[in-house]
Order: sequence, then structure tokens, then C-alpha cells
Amino acid sequence: MTLTHIKATGLVRRFGEIEAVAGIDLEVAAGEVFGFLGPNGAGKSTTVRMLTTLLRPTEGTAQVAGHDVVQDADDVRRSIGVALQDAAIDPLMTGRELLALQAVLHGIGRHRSAERSQQLLHTVGLTKAADRRVGTYSGGMRRRLDLALALVHEPIVLFLDEPTTGLDPNSRVALWEEVRKLNRDFGTTVFLTTQYLEEADQLAGRIAIIDDGKIVADGAPARLKAEVGEPSLRVALPPGADEAAAEAVLLPYGDRVADGKGYVTIRLAGGASKVGMVSRALDDAGIEIEGLELHVPTLDDVFQKATGRRLEGAEEAPAEMEEVG
Repeated sequence: MTLTHIKATGLVRRFGEIEAVAGIDLEVAAGEVFGFLGPNGAGKSTTVRMLTTLLRPTEGTAQVAGHDVVQDADDVRRSIGVALQDAAIDPLMTGRELLALQAVLHGIGRHRSAERSQQLLHTVGLTKAADRRVGTYSGGMRRRLDLALALVHEPIVLFLDEPTTGLDPNSRVALWEEVRKLNRDFGTTVFLTTQYLEEADQLAGRIAIIDDGKIVADGAPARLKAEVGEPSLRVALPPGADEAAAEAVLLPYGDRVADGKGYVTIRLAGGASKVGMVSRALDDAGIEIEGLELHVPTLDDVFQKATGRRLEGAEEAPAEMEEVG
């Protein structure tokens, strides 16, 4: 039987007349990297604050690491690590000093604190910068230090709330790798909130999409994208080309999809594995083309299917579009 590290049932949070979280149900298994995806204002951070005991639910229940977030709040806090968007880090202290202070706050002895600090500095790649003041750190270095601070007491569950917001692409990828290592090497359960599609796709084995305080989709990214539909192949034709002839060659491989003039687009079961076959068929038929473009359904397509609109910030992640011709 799989151990559940996070469970929420009918979780609601209201601020006056505003219902920020509207009765959500969630389960996250031990050792899972769970992505919580949605636009700004959807209820992601409010949910995290309830699960980490920083906000009291208006209705519903939640358990984290086997403890009720209201009745056993202290036990929950001892079991979790939290890295929030708005974490305040003293710029005048060094990374090593901050880790030592965090250890004291968790009641960890001096010898173990020094060992643990050195281990975490190595884990997040800050060994060389350990004795520099944090005010000299880059944004990516601060985020990695914040991650280390959340791990000092070896939590069962790690909450990361928008961990890469504002980071440059290289720093973002570096932080992703640190999260993967934590999960792979230590089995840490990770609850990741993000508005970046690529981030959720890269890190999470399962995701839930929240919009307007409600869960609108839940499952493995690959399964959710497959439910949207098959990949589509867009064939660009040169001016004056015989579109009907191109369509006749393509239709045996999939149904046509409406597109602009000069293009013939079909649903292509099998995706990239069938592109070579289609290209050869066009060549054998003497059909001249300008290019082939394969579009694989994305998490933004999943969001659009569930809500009827695109996800904010979707353009900030590279589209899953592959030039194949």
C-alpha cells in the first residue's frame, strides 16, 4: 500500500466574500514530485499556506506527513521544509551562518549542524560561496541557499512555492537539477507550485492544474497531454502548389485539421515516429513542400481544454514545436 504524504479533502479558504480555494481534493504519495500548476491568483499559494500551517482552512481537512494541519500544526512544521516566494534572507550574514542559525532553531546540535551545513552547501553547489555575505549572491544562488535552509532538519515533505520565478534560464535549469537530486538521492516528497509549463513538465511525475480555486485537471503530464489529442503535422506548401494533391497523400496518415492557406495539417498518430514515412510519401508523389512542423500537445493545451483559455505565462516556456523538415 502506497504511503500518502499529503491529503486534502474539501479544502476551502475564504477571505471575506472572496473564495480563493474552493473545495479542492488532493493526494500526494510518498517520494512523489507533485506539480501544482496554475496562473497567478488561481489559489496555488493559498493552498500551500494552508498545507504548511500558515493559514487556517475555512472548511475541509488536510494532513501532511500523517498530521492534521490544524490539530497537529507543530508536528506538521517539524516534518516539512518550506521555500516560499517571499522568503527573507539576511544579506549581511553568510550562507554558512544562516544554515547554522536554522539548525539552532530546529534544535540541532553544533557538531551535527556543522556536518549538515557542509553537506547541504555541497548539495546546492554553494561550497565556494559559503563564507560570503548573502548580499553578494546572485538571484539563483539565493534560491539555492533558500532550498538548503528548507532542508536543514531533513524534512519528510518539501514545499517549493514558485521556486524559479525571476531566475534566468541557466539558474532555473540548475535549480531543477537540485530538486531532481533531492528526490532521487533522498526520496524527498516534493510539492512544487509553478506557473511555468516547462517546469511542471520537467520535474513532476504528476500534476494538478488549479484555476479559480478549483482543480480542473489531475494526472501524469504525458497522460493529460494524450487526452487532449494526437500530435499534428503541419505541411507548408510553396505558392501555387496543388493543395488537393498534397491532401490526398496526407489523409491516409490522419484526419485533416483546419489551417491557413498554404498549409495542410493532419492529426498524426505516432507523432515523430511517423514523420519520416509521411515525408517519403510526399516525395514519392512529387509533392514539393517548404517544411514540416510537428506539434505535440502541451500542458497549455491541457489547461485550454479544461478552462477554454490559455495559461498565463505559457509563452515564457518554449513551445513543444519541432522543425522536422
